[in-house]
Amino acid sequence: MDDLNRWLALAHAPGLHAGQLQHWLAQGASPVDLTRESKPALAAIGLGHAAIQALLQPDDGALAMDRGWLHAAPNRSVVTWGSAEYPPLLARIPDAPLVLYAEGDTDALCLPQLAIVGSRNPTALGRDTAMQFAQHLARAGLVITSGLALGIDAAAHRGALSVGARTVAVMGRGLDAIYPRENAALAQEIVGRQGALVTDLAVGTPPLKQNFPRRNRVLSGLAVGTLVVEAALQSGSLITARLAADQGREVFAIPGSIHNPMVRGCHRLLRQGGRLVESVDDIFAELEPIIGEMKRIATENTPAGPALHTPQLDKEYEILLDALGFEPAGLDMLVVRTGLKAGAVASMLLILELEGRVQQQPGGRFSRRLPGKV
Repeated sequence: MDDLNRWLALAHAPGLHAGQLQHWLAQGASPVDLTRESKPALAAIGLGHAAIQALLQPDDGALAMDRGWLHAAPNRSVVTWGSAEYPPLLARIPDAPLVLYAEGDTDALCLPQLAIVGSRNPTALGRDTAMQFAQHLARAGLVITSGLALGIDAAAHRGALSVGARTVAVMGRGLDAIYPRENAALAQEIVGRQGALVTDLAVGTPPLKQNFPRRNRVLSGLAVGTLVVEAALQSGSLITARLAADQGREVFAIPGSIHNPMVRGCHRLLRQGGRLVESVDDIFAELEPIIGEMKRIATENTPAGPALHTPQLDKEYEILLDALGFEPAGLDMLVVRTGLKAGAVASMLLILELEGRVQQQPGGRFSRRLPGKV
């Protein structure tokens, strides 16, 4: 079995993600090495029965479907954990996928992104608002990321494309077909304009209801923040927003009329601590430090770390590092120790991690990175 088939076998292992392999990866092993291990060794790592069976006895037909799709067009690729093409922000979520299927320009996946999500049946005002915000944010240098759904998602993608900017569509099915079909032309335009379609679902996976929360954690995980434009109380967009908050990313919501049921989900987010947005300036006021750091790292094209980049830290960052120490601590504990707000601590940790000053540990905890370690 060649390395590509080994990676594809990982993609087909049910429930397998990077968070289960923290100790394995910490020892310098690669996820692909799992396919060379015995059943007892895989069980000792903590993998479930279905995942173990998928690694020991890969479905040759499914792997052949993957390879057939991959080689059918020149702009298709498999992005693997630990590779230079793997999105750095996505790698930091607790359940990061080991393999991504992508069509288009994978460079877009590593650029600063903002997710824009909302109702599939928005008002005309909501659709226009999503498009206008996408235009302004894209002009400012952000890649606009959404889920290619009808309504707000499609408006966000089109807003970015209308100003010649990149956009990323995270799919809730395999990339062998487009869902919904009505957006097939939009998907083709995204690929043709230096954007990308991406999913962690294998070729042939249908758009089942249970796949979309899984899709949403990739959508929010790629982005520095998530903006909800219109969402009813039962909207799937609220799942994306919750996942973004759990991942330590900012959540933004646009308010509306109390008589409009399409914004009640947004109002709930605001009551729960989401950032109220009236203009793009409200978004950049929160995200500018993170976006700037990501752009700096991308421009320098060098690993981040104290040996390469040691700017003077602001007082609040010094306070956070002092509170962190070298023993792992969770977000709640750091809030108590510093007296800072949870959202501020989460954003600061992300910047410090991008700079190589802190490292994430199992269980969503963080510790300072030892000097000289990168």
